Amino acid sequence: MDVARRPRTPREKYGEELRLRRIAARLTQDQLSELIVCSPTLISHYESGRRLPKPDDARRIDQALGTDGFFERWLEDLESKYNDYFAVAAELEQEATLIQQFGLTLIPGVLQTEEYASALYRAYWANYRSEDLEDFLVNRTKRRRMFEGPRQPVVWTLLDESALRHRIGGPEAMAGQLHKIAGMAEAGRLRLHVLPHRGGAHALLQGDLTLMSFEDSAPVAYVEGFSTGNLMDDPSLVKASQTAYALALSDALSQQESLALVRAAAEEHAHAEQ
Repeated sequence: MDVARRPRTPREKYGEELRLRRIAARLTQDQLSELIVCSPTLISHYESGRRLPKPDDARRIDQALGTDGFFERWLEDLESKYNDYFAVAAELEQEATLIQQFGLTLIPGVLQTEEYASALYRAYWANYRSEDLEDFLVNRTKRRRMFEGPRQPVVWTLLDESALRHRIGGPEAMAGQLHKIAGMAEAGRLRLHVLPHRGGAHALLQGDLTLMSFEDSAPVAYVEGFSTGNLMDDPSLVKASQTAYALALSDALSQQESLALVRAAAEEHAHAEQ
C-alpha cells in the first residue's frame, strides 16, 4: 500500500530532474559538486528541493551535465520572492484545499492589509529601501490570490486575542485590519474564531501554526519563528499539530462571539484614534 505524501512543489520537481540527469551522466553527488565548485551537501539540497541553485551554479550544472541551458532556463520560472524557509510552504499554500491557520500575536500574513503589513516590515528592518517594501507588499498581494477563483481553499482562521490587541500601524490601521477579517468571515470567505484571554492556557500558546490539506496528497504543518520556518510532513508530527489545533479550537469562542469581539476591538482602536 502506497503511503500518501504531500504534493511535489516545482522546486522539488526541478531537484528530481537534476538527480535523474546526474545519474544518467554517471556522476555521484561528490563528482558533480567538484565540477560546479560547490559542496556535495549543496547538491543534496538541490536534488531534494530544499534549495535552488544560483544562476551561475545552474549554468555550470548545464555545462557539467551537457543539458544545453536546460536547468538555467527552468530556474528563471522557479526563483522565489520569499525567504528560503518559507518558499516551499508558499507554493503548497496555492495547492491546498483546506488551510487552518493560527495567529498568536499577529494576524496571519495572507490576511494582512497593506497598512498593517507595511508597519510590520518597517518594524523588522531598521534600514530598508522603499523598493524592498514595495516588493514585500506585492508578494503579500499575490498570496491573497488563493481567495479568488473556483479553486479557493476552505480557510479557518484561529486567533489568540493578543493578535487583536497589538496596535500595529496605529489605531486607524489596526481598526481597518480587524474590520477586514471580520468582513471576510461575514462574507463566508473564511471561518473565524478567537481564543479570549479569559480562557487562560490553550494548546497553541507556543506559537503560530498553519495546517494544509490537499485533494490527493498527505497534509502538512508549518510553524514559523524569527527568521526560521519548519515545514513538517512526518505523519506523527502533522497529527500532533492537528490535535493541538483541534484542542485550541475547542476552547475558542463561537464564530458569532468571535466576530463580536473582533468588531469591538476594532471600535476600541478607532476610538483611540479619536
